[in-house]
Amino acid sequence: MKKTISFAVMHFCVAFSVAYIMTGSVVVGGMLALIEPAVNTVVFYFHEKAWTRFDRPPRALREDAAMAVM
Repeated sequence: MKKTISFAVMHFCVAFSVAYIMTGSVVVGGMLALIEPAVNTVVFYFHEKAWTRFDRPPRALREDAAMAVM
């Protein structure tokens, strides 16, 4: 969870900077910096969970490995 929070803070800073540079508006930069990273952070959290799930070997291989250890 710490990784997700640090990513959100970093993303907020980048989003605000880019939006401010492109528009010159603190309000637009702030709104974009709040909305876009918030959505992206939630997506990132679920992406990490999915990546962990798909990165594991299939269950049959895990069970075979467990039996080999016994």
